[in-house]
Amino acid sequence: MSKKEPKKAKAPKEAPEAAPKEAGAKKAKPKGPQEPSRLRTRYTKEVVPALIKHFNYKNVMAVPKLEKIVINMGLGEAIANAKILDVATDELGRIAGQRPVVTRAKKSIANFKLRQNMPIGAAVTLRGERMFEFFDRLTSVALPRVRDFRGVSTKSFDGRGNYTLGLRDQLVFPEIDYAKVDKVRGMNVTIVTTARSDDEARELLKQLGMPFRQ
Repeated sequence: MSKKEPKKAKAPKEAPEAAPKEAGAKKAKPKGPQEPSRLRTRYTKEVVPALIKHFNYKNVMAVPKLEKIVINMGLGEAIANAKILDVATDELGRIAGQRPVVTRAKKSIANFKLRQNMPIGAAVTLRGERMFEFFDRLTSVALPRVRDFRGVSTKSFDGRGNYTLGLRDQLVFPEIDYAKVDKVRGMNVTIVTTARSDDEARELLKQLGMPFRQ
């Protein structure tokens, strides 16, 4: 009997060629704006050198900057009518350019018929380019539309370089259509900075265009 011949090793299969992309295939859209906002450019080119000269910083990393902006809208009437929360959330999203989150009660208060974890407001936190764009719209468009506007108070700092501004209605923002507003709603805008003192934060916001009252 003849000996069996050894099996020949199989040649490795060639990897299939990648299918050519179709000419009409949609490319993925890049996230966020491609160019820095005009306020960020102004901060880098004008504000930073001005602050270094004013406070004599030895390191450019010590120069204060904007960290985040928090917009909070309280909705006490949402206890009786939950639909108000949807309308207010939509308006806040138009103003900020970012979807807000619903804030809930931390504890129950019987006198106000408030139960723990009940939705009572909306808030949104802005960082990066959206933060700079909102600050630019706030100082150059929204605040000048306030009736009898004479500047914002210089006494609204918290002692740690953060500033809180109260707005009585949402109609100062051009993103809100006056004809579609069912009720005037106020909001608080908190500007968080990396400044170590209120004086540094005040000068930073002033250089960025915040119209402080004289």
